[in-house]
Amino acid sequence: MVSAPTHPLHIRDYRLIWLARFINTAATTAMVVVIGAQTYQLARTQYGMSEAEASFLIGVLGLVQFIPFMLLTPIAGVLADRMDRRYVAAAACLADLVIAALLALANADGFLTLPLLLTMAAAYGAARVFIGPAMSAITPNVVPPELLPKAIAISSVAWQSAAVIGPALGGFMLAKSESLPYQFSAIMLGLGVTALLAINHRAPPAAAKEKPLKLMAEGARFVWHERFLLGCVTLDLFAVLLGGATAMLPAFAYDVLHVGDEGLGLLRAAPALGAVLVATWLGFRPIARNVGTKMLWAVAVYGLATLVFGLSKSFPLSLAMMALLGAADAISVFIRNTLVQLNTPDDKRGRVSSISGLAISASNELGEMQSGLAAAALGPVGAVALGGAGAIVVTGIWTWLFPELKRAKTFAPQYRQKEEVS
Repeated sequence: MVSAPTHPLHIRDYRLIWLARFINTAATTAMVVVIGAQTYQLARTQYGMSEAEASFLIGVLGLVQFIPFMLLTPIAGVLADRMDRRYVAAAACLADLVIAALLALANADGFLTLPLLLTMAAAYGAARVFIGPAMSAITPNVVPPELLPKAIAISSVAWQSAAVIGPALGGFMLAKSESLPYQFSAIMLGLGVTALLAINHRAPPAAAKEKPLKLMAEGARFVWHERFLLGCVTLDLFAVLLGGATAMLPAFAYDVLHVGDEGLGLLRAAPALGAVLVATWLGFRPIARNVGTKMLWAVAVYGLATLVFGLSKSFPLSLAMMALLGAADAISVFIRNTLVQLNTPDDKRGRVSSISGLAISASNELGEMQSGLAAAALGPVGAVALGGAGAIVVTGIWTWLFPELKRAKTFAPQYRQKEEVS
């Protein structure tokens, strides 16, 4: 008789999911930070744009990533609920590999342009929309429910640690060679595809054989009527939409803090470093009580750290604030992801994960656009500081609009039914 696993890492398929997540994140974050840096540098040097104009262009970069993400999200959720989820994720990973290879070639042959960077950013946004729902929906299929909170925390370690390594390596490799970061990403993504295809086959839920349009509507209705989950998703959306500082990092690295490519890599990696430390701690001691209140405080701290970063002229203080920002965000993400996975039926997990992913993408990419617009009017310092203050205000408003959030005590799936009865 085979004993039941007592830890997620005892499960072979989960180890492969963890490895694939780590590899994909390291590769794509390295690629994205370099795309942003090269966009800013080309705008300033070859196109003669001002600091404000180049900062605005970074915002446009976020927008072109978000548009395909928004348009394809319903399709990605349905595919994750109808098809073999490992193949969906592997195909998206392979698309990212092609993007990395094309950018490596463009840099090596000297035909890199702003239109090409914007086009590849849009293609990356289209590929990324399919990875998240598929990989998120696989995990509950291979991990018992009692181990799922710990599995999500450990998955966060994979994502966050890779997000430390990827941007830092991307920045340092960019200083050595313009094509090297993309070559690194292509190799890593090839390994990621291999890991995904090695996962044992998991059949899609039988209920997912419904018509696609009906499935899309059903997933949207589920999130809309689950008020607690709706509050969690929209809180993150609007707080990060206003408080996003990462889009302006090239402007801070080159024109505010004057720390160059290496400094940009460190600034980009600092949030993930703070997050991986928190995620590691959560892997051993997952949050189990007063989850709603802790999530609200985490988002408020995220806004405060963003505000201080925007006003800082000290590189060490800026690094510290970015690390604190990442740590606070990790707590919020952990709580939200655990709630989504534990409170969603398996036949809806792909669609619900895609909606959650759309909110995250909207907060990140549209946040970049918002930061770019604000920077064009206020400069990067004013834009980031104002956004941090806005995130704090949003936290207060959501505490009032969604009292269910602060009343949440545990992750138990029965929580919503108990609230309705009472």
